[in-house]
Amino acid sequence: MTPVTTSTEASSRLFEDFLRVRRQSEELCRPLTPEDMMVQSCAEASPAKWHLAHTTWFFETFLLQEFLGGYREFHPDFRWLFNSYYNSVSDQPEKKLRSSFSRPPVATIFQYREHVLEGMQRLLASPPEEEVVRRIVLGLHHEQQHQELLAYDIKHAFWTNPLRPPYLHEPVVFSAPPLSKPDWIEYPGGMCEIGFEGEGFAFDNELPRHPEYLGPFALASRLVSCAEYLDFMEDGGYRRPELWLSAGWDTVKAEGWKAPLYWRRHDGAWQVYTLYGELPLTELLQTPVCHVSYYEADAFAHWAGKRLPMEAEWEVAAQGLPATGNFLEDGMLHPVALGDGPAKGPAQMFGDVWEWTQSAYLGYPGFRPVPGALGEYNGKFMSNQMVLRGGSVVTPASHIRATYRNFFSPATRWQFSGIRLANI
Repeated sequence: MTPVTTSTEASSRLFEDFLRVRRQSEELCRPLTPEDMMVQSCAEASPAKWHLAHTTWFFETFLLQEFLGGYREFHPDFRWLFNSYYNSVSDQPEKKLRSSFSRPPVATIFQYREHVLEGMQRLLASPPEEEVVRRIVLGLHHEQQHQELLAYDIKHAFWTNPLRPPYLHEPVVFSAPPLSKPDWIEYPGGMCEIGFEGEGFAFDNELPRHPEYLGPFALASRLVSCAEYLDFMEDGGYRRPELWLSAGWDTVKAEGWKAPLYWRRHDGAWQVYTLYGELPLTELLQTPVCHVSYYEADAFAHWAGKRLPMEAEWEVAAQGLPATGNFLEDGMLHPVALGDGPAKGPAQMFGDVWEWTQSAYLGYPGFRPVPGALGEYNGKFMSNQMVLRGGSVVTPASHIRATYRNFFSPATRWQFSGIRLANI
């Protein structure tokens, strides 16, 4: 018989979850200097200091100011200074200006986090109402999203530094024996259901659960490796317009792409920047290729005579598989080669790299955003984005599930994104 949990116990457990998530954000920043935390190295990125402030802003704005009587905000200007895109809350500075916020200093941001932590402790000192619980859980998943973005931004910032310093200094080995060719795992298709249902947390864009018809399909048993992607490059992949979508080919020419992000040719050999610094590609050949855009993933699929999966196909294949893999908590911070041993279904469906699908990011039939300012969370981005599935090596393990829908614009590649093929 399951023991009855009192609301006081539930409140205590929720505060423990709050502390755990908040500490994980700060742990990611532990190797950084205050100077590191100011860098904003590309249009997609934000400074580490801003991530810490904005995730704090979320709890202050949507919880403490609304539900904690007598709460005094830390600083009145923080309401707009650390707003991201919630236009119904306030105006906000242009994203590209975030690196110019030399003030408030990092020390003040940590004081801000302590101030909000104390407020949350008071809020949860007595059993909270249902809406408070819902918003806290949303805020924790919001912060976990920013933990992943923080890892992307740290890596890009260190890579753009001409010294290419490592973020971590621990010795690590990624080399592995050559992979065998992938198997093709077949699925009958038919009328299938996708989308979240049941207990636990899900974002609004995972709802409602609904039927979709799929023809028979097959997915590769593993992810595309760096060695296979190198074959594509050496076969003229970045020089053959017939492999590319029109917008993709325009991007290749405009950006001068010749390889995935973080790859460079030095003294006749490819080097790959990782959070451990630059490593020879020869040490990473059997690891999943990562930091490729949707355009690159699609071009590779055309070159291989295959295609990218639809997101419904990916989810049907993932249903019933354990959501286990190489995640942020494992501390690897880079995709690893496929291990030995049989796998039930396709391997590495969760963790390592987000897998591009050929599906545009749109609302499911019957989708309704959350009312109010929090409704600006997902629905407003349902244009010109492609869906990725499965999580990555910097996704927190408690944040992922088979129904999770990530999305980025098709030219974006600073995230840990890779490729799984589907049979035509």
